[in-house]
Amino acid sequence: MLPAKKPRGATAIRSEERRIQQKHLLAVAFISACLALATLITPSSDVEANKRDLPADASRLAHTDTAVTRVLDATASEPLAHPPATTEPATAAEPAWEELEVRNGDNLSLVFKRAGFSNQDVYKIVNTAEDGKGLGRIYPGQTIAFQEGESGELAAVRHIISALESVTYERADDGFESARDLRSPDVRQTWTTATITSSLFMAGQDAGLSNNLIMELANIFGGVIDFILDPRQGDTIYVVYEELYLDGKKFKDGDIIAAAFINKGETFNAFRYIDSAGDPGFYNEDGVSMRKAFLMAPLDFTRVSSNFNMRRKHPIYKTTRPHRGTDYAAPTGTPVFAAGDGRVVKAGYTNANGNYVFIQHGEKYVTKYLHLHKRKVKQGQRVSQSQVIGTVGATGAATGPHLHYEFVVNGVHRNPRTIHKQLPKAKALASAEMPQFRQYIAGASEQLAVLKTDNKLALNDPPTAP
Repeated sequence: MLPAKKPRGATAIRSEERRIQQKHLLAVAFISACLALATLITPSSDVEANKRDLPADASRLAHTDTAVTRVLDATASEPLAHPPATTEPATAAEPAWEELEVRNGDNLSLVFKRAGFSNQDVYKIVNTAEDGKGLGRIYPGQTIAFQEGESGELAAVRHIISALESVTYERADDGFESARDLRSPDVRQTWTTATITSSLFMAGQDAGLSNNLIMELANIFGGVIDFILDPRQGDTIYVVYEELYLDGKKFKDGDIIAAAFINKGETFNAFRYIDSAGDPGFYNEDGVSMRKAFLMAPLDFTRVSSNFNMRRKHPIYKTTRPHRGTDYAAPTGTPVFAAGDGRVVKAGYTNANGNYVFIQHGEKYVTKYLHLHKRKVKQGQRVSQSQVIGTVGATGAATGPHLHYEFVVNGVHRNPRTIHKQLPKAKALASAEMPQFRQYIAGASEQLAVLKTDNKLALNDPPTAP
């Protein structure tokens, strides 16, 4: 085999230059590798700090040339403007809650059984948690939520008492621990007006008021207006009240702040005020309580079928007998209220009166309620004004469901419709408290005035052409 020819001339010179360059490159690479190795063996404190700031994956890559160069560059120049972010470990999702609604007739054991848990779980919560006894006080419509552990054991129970209150019971080493959660709703103030065409109830509904607010209005003005006989078509109601919101949604009505009732041209104003003793109540603009000694009528939103008449012919016995009271015709089951605070002196049944209740108010006054469907109080019981004492019925000598109501003063029957003018005056705020009262109601008073003015303007505006 022939020997290879050696390069000559220019070719030989270029070959020699390439060999020299290759030697230089190898030398440079060897020196760089030594420097990198020395840096890894004895790193500076700045390098260590930058490595600790790197993610775990980047630290493991620090033994490669590329990673070392990146770390060295970081120490030789200014710190990185945006260092790599650390990654938080993912948290496990919270176990789901199973919610059960409390039914009529339920007790705690039945609810736990439906959820798949035992009476032993009930016992542990009730007897080891701080608020455990409260879990036993459940009512239909409330919600009990259960959370199951990994092994199928009961991990937690939540008693949702209302939209604003719940209690959570969580398993601990020696039983269960409880935590109460109380929410505060957002309070928003609003107002409305209503014009009576038939009754307060219908007018309130047409104005968008809830049944509870309508009943509250009747309670506020019940001492000055008989909502059965007094309202007239065209009477107007103005109401400033609160609405309560949770998570941006209304869940219930709040308090009435102020209200006005214009009855046959006479205006009655009422303002909510908390007095110096801390008791809330409603007062007129002069600081006189709206709560009178007796209600004008012992039930609401019905019609009167027979007024006080000493020469009335009895509809059953067909004889002329004094009618010493007022008959309020109403559907069976309509609640009947105590006209004032007092004590039940008689409660029973006779063929003439049917189911009846007599209430003594102080030394001079007695009110009587006859023909009740059911009695809700017993003899000797103390009652408060507006407390339900029975329901309308047709028991005894009655031609139909109605309440027969009598008012007796010192043993003499008096007309319930007119006796109120002779009754004791309502309490008034002390003169020393009046400046604070007037300051407190100033805003609400102005709102009522604006509502009345706007309503008058609306009524006086001429109709626009179509």
